[in-house]
Amino acid sequence: MSATTVDCNTSGSVLYMAMELSCKKWVLAFSTGAARDPRIREIKARDIFELRREIRRARVRFGLFKDAPVVSCYEAGRDGFWIHRCLVHHGVQNVIIDSASIEQNRRQKHIKTDRIDARKMVRMLCRWHGGETDVFRTVCVPSKEDEDRRHLHREIKTMKRDHTRLVNRIRSLLTELGLNSQVWLDDRFLSWLETVKLWNGKPVPDGARVRLEQQFLRLERLETEIAKVEKTRRKRIRTEDSRQARQVRKLLGLKAIGETSSWLLVNEMFGWRHFANRQQLASFTGLVGAPFDSGGMNRDQGITKAGNKWIRSVIVEVGWMWLRYQPQSALSQWYLRRFGESGKRMRKIGIVALARKLIIALWRYLEKGIPPEGAILVPWHTKVGLRKAPAGVV
Repeated sequence: MSATTVDCNTSGSVLYMAMELSCKKWVLAFSTGAARDPRIREIKARDIFELRREIRRARVRFGLFKDAPVVSCYEAGRDGFWIHRCLVHHGVQNVIIDSASIEQNRRQKHIKTDRIDARKMVRMLCRWHGGETDVFRTVCVPSKEDEDRRHLHREIKTMKRDHTRLVNRIRSLLTELGLNSQVWLDDRFLSWLETVKLWNGKPVPDGARVRLEQQFLRLERLETEIAKVEKTRRKRIRTEDSRQARQVRKLLGLKAIGETSSWLLVNEMFGWRHFANRQQLASFTGLVGAPFDSGGMNRDQGITKAGNKWIRSVIVEVGWMWLRYQPQSALSQWYLRRFGESGKRMRKIGIVALARKLIIALWRYLEKGIPPEGAILVPWHTKVGLRKAPAGVV
């Protein structure tokens, strides 16, 4: 839902509500203006019936009409977007605040409680609704369908992290025993573990052997689950007829971009976010500079690293792949001229600059159909194991 201002003819005819959320309780702060002392109430977490009752009571307390509009806010966090959808369903205009954009007290120690935070947020909400739109930043809320699409690739990333952790644990245990930690972790591992000898010619102790076997069996089960989920993703790329699937296939048509990166880029950003210009796009990825220029001090703080961490990590990986598989493209040639003769540190800095240019080029490619200058195009279906594109699939 877009954060549009509620039209009211009289001052104080809008009820403002800020919610400080936690696992056990929600603290609500109600007000009708920034100069008004807020009404603070506590309710049990996730009790929507009690929340609506407190809204009705607040309308009566401040002398508002029964149908007076309500503008609410809460910080983005673990509770996600379901509260926003519930409030909108009940006729409340809600915005979700980016926690990092909230003003902070710069003293070394500051008092923090849920009540104080709720009071602060409701005053900021009044200012924001009154036209001071830079008082905080709001979070764009995806539709339920767009949010649901993100679970597949996030689950794959989570499982691969777990896979890496299991592999490292097995290799660490082997190193502790003085064994070859680079042994292949495949079907031959268990039989190798039964026959391998320690430095003194003795077999692996029972406790260590059992633990290694258990870790290896967990690793095998996890690899099976990863293959199953990746198969589901590949099937959806091949057959699904949606805007997101068409964008994924379009990105696959560029050499250097594979299944994982194209699926993540579309479902985390291109498939549901609208960007008016390249500045908004770069800001969303966090690949913009954070200068510190005050008086005689001028210091470069690097990139902001704000926005979506999933996009930022994958586009940097795609940048390295772009240099390898698209060496004749204009972007690769720019990187080589600028950073090709530099040291390792400068090349790493340069890849971030290349990633920013690349994400803008991919955005233009999806929006206007203009591929990056000098880029090599390939058939998308070959990357998902098909000899030819299915009939009727674009």
